[in-house]
Amino acid sequence: MDVGTLTTGFLTGLREGVEAALIVAIILAYLAKTGNARYFGRIWLGVGAAVVLSVVVGVAIFVTLGELPEGTEQVFEGLTMLLAAGVVTWMLFWMRRQAASVSSELRAAVDRALTEGSLWALTILAFIAVIREGIETALFLVAQASAAGTDTGALSLLIGASLGLATAAVLGYGLYRGSRRINLATFFRWTGVALVFIAAGLVSFAVHEFIEAGIVTIGTDTAFDISAILPHDGPIGSILRALFGYTSTPEWATFIAWLAYILIVLPLYLRPVKPAQAHARTSESSPAASA
Repeated sequence: MDVGTLTTGFLTGLREGVEAALIVAIILAYLAKTGNARYFGRIWLGVGAAVVLSVVVGVAIFVTLGELPEGTEQVFEGLTMLLAAGVVTWMLFWMRRQAASVSSELRAAVDRALTEGSLWALTILAFIAVIREGIETALFLVAQASAAGTDTGALSLLIGASLGLATAAVLGYGLYRGSRRINLATFFRWTGVALVFIAAGLVSFAVHEFIEAGIVTIGTDTAFDISAILPHDGPIGSILRALFGYTSTPEWATFIAWLAYILIVLPLYLRPVKPAQAHARTSESSPAASA
């Protein structure tokens, strides 16, 4: 069992899973509060469809990687890692701005579905909420599995992600039952910081793959070698490699790409920001609330 990739998978599954679980919990709690618990089945239908599609997409991408010729595979792996890093970066900033208003917006969407009689809109609402997190998770895990480079690492990643998702489901149930013990703002902030470093590792891995494929030809010399101090194939180094893309012998191009991502994205993520204004306001006198 690879502890590093297991931890990476767990963190990814937990972070993405909690976001999806939070959204589903808000929808279910609001339906229950307004006396519309009979429509729970519509929500679970949307959730189930999104989970199945996410798994299919992840498996399809992973299988495609294994079928490509060596040179093409490296390019495709590099592009997949860049795409995963880009999607995760977008998700981090989107969730950062929307965290304060997502609850009221979801409730407003549920109100519209109930008052307009379009109950399939509830299924679509749940599907869209979960599929976004599901596709992001699939891309991220495929990229991490490719970076792991071994079947053991890929299996450890999958087990970790499953444990993370299971933990997220438990937290989601606790949120639905009214638990307030977890500080979601703090949770998302610090797991977001960890994901910034993980995404930076994906960017550096992508550049390394492009070097191997001969696409990047500048900065291919080794920047430094600290193998004697912290080898990336040692007990600690392998964990850091799996988590953050660490290597004790980085090329200049990969090191600069990693450092540039951290120096640009991390300060932007941590800077204070005014929460996005909700597009719709939910009140006690809403049609659903008075049903």
